[in-house]
Amino acid sequence: MPRKRPVDDETGSEALKHLKIDDASPPASDLSDTEPTEHISDAFLDTVCRSNLDFDFEEQCSVSLSTTNIYACLVCGKYFQGRGQQTHAYFHSINDNHHVFINLKTQRVYVLPDNYEVMDKSLNDIKDVIQPTFTAHDVTRLDETGHAHDLMGRPYVVGCVGLNRVKRTSYINVIIQTLAHIRPIRNFLLTLNLDERPPLVRKLAMVVRRMWHARRFKAHISPHECVQEIVGLSKGRFGLDDEADPFELLVWMLNTMHGMVRKKKTSVVYETLRGEMQVATQKVRDASHDMVDETTVTTMPFLALSLELPPTPLFTHTSNDDEDERADIPQVALTTLLQRYDGTTVETNGLVRHYTVTNLPSYIVCHVKRFSKHNMREKNPTVVNFPVCNVPFGELLHVRGAQSATYDLVVNVCHVGRQEKSAVDGAGLESESPFVAYVRQGESSWFRVHDLRVEPVMPQMLFLSDSYIQVWQRN
Repeated sequence: MPRKRPVDDETGSEALKHLKIDDASPPASDLSDTEPTEHISDAFLDTVCRSNLDFDFEEQCSVSLSTTNIYACLVCGKYFQGRGQQTHAYFHSINDNHHVFINLKTQRVYVLPDNYEVMDKSLNDIKDVIQPTFTAHDVTRLDETGHAHDLMGRPYVVGCVGLNRVKRTSYINVIIQTLAHIRPIRNFLLTLNLDERPPLVRKLAMVVRRMWHARRFKAHISPHECVQEIVGLSKGRFGLDDEADPFELLVWMLNTMHGMVRKKKTSVVYETLRGEMQVATQKVRDASHDMVDETTVTTMPFLALSLELPPTPLFTHTSNDDEDERADIPQVALTTLLQRYDGTTVETNGLVRHYTVTNLPSYIVCHVKRFSKHNMREKNPTVVNFPVCNVPFGELLHVRGAQSATYDLVVNVCHVGRQEKSAVDGAGLESESPFVAYVRQGESSWFRVHDLRVEPVMPQMLFLSDSYIQVWQRN
């Protein structure tokens, strides 16, 4: 019976010398990487440091800035390209004595410079943090998850995770929070197969998945990749240097996502948020409002209802105290603002128009028009009063066949303070971001999410801030 040659035999070593394992110039896939020589389950795993790992940023080599074939060092958390003998990951393993690397695409773990694969179940938590996955059963139980803890034992609310602000992008953060709490859109992004999807959908879905992941290493998220994709895809319409209108961003993202994920002229965006209304238009001949033409009725879809606030009074206060100034701010009920769409209210601006909502969506987006057009600094401070549950939209809007439809508030985006009075830090950036999101978790718990800060609030406190965007869920 022939004797088996040991691995460290001279002939075996000579054979390994001719094995080509250089992937200094790898293609887009990981197929160019050398197949590992052995499968070992527990080598160098004690050097893995989970507190140094952060997978929220762009997959880019920290040396060559390449985005192809990226590996993350599980000891220090840095990104490097390739794993062959002439690659940056290989040199990092020799120079810094860091040996455990994971491919960010395939999630296969290797030990360098020996170049063998490690298969161990203790690394599954790292793989789950890189690419969180959700089944249909997981999605149905998300609202029951509640609190979780990160590696340091700090508690956080699953789904209500703080987002790091990149320069002046609080308007992007509140819209990400809004989309993450519209249940059909959230469930679609959590269960979507991200292969061959457009970058905006893929990166937004990854942020939402990390927000709803119950086993995070850190209690906050950096939406850096998603923000960069929004800035690039909008061709500068939404940037990093100045706060933009979050409602314009919301409309742009909804329409852009619809075009990217639609099937047979519909999508989860239209199925969730799209309603219909009839607009009756008549021309006016003179100041007496005599009608010239017959009424023209057109049916048009809508993704949001814009609510007009009453004009701001010329004289609002007589004292320099902020408390006295706030006390003189006018107030208006949400039911009063909704009368614009009940079919009886007349709008005159060269034309007489009547708006009648004919079909209510499962989620209604209300936009309170606080700012003058093209000027975010001219703000109407009128306070909008509203209940947070069982608002009879069907009855208020006189919708046929939906008179009993009631809605509960799930998201309330507010503008806090005045932008021209915002404090400025040493870097020339506003230290306080102007937009904040109030989101509902579960049936009755509310949280105030102000960039990285997340704190519980009482539902009775919601209307005290200047509401700008509201999302209502049909019961």
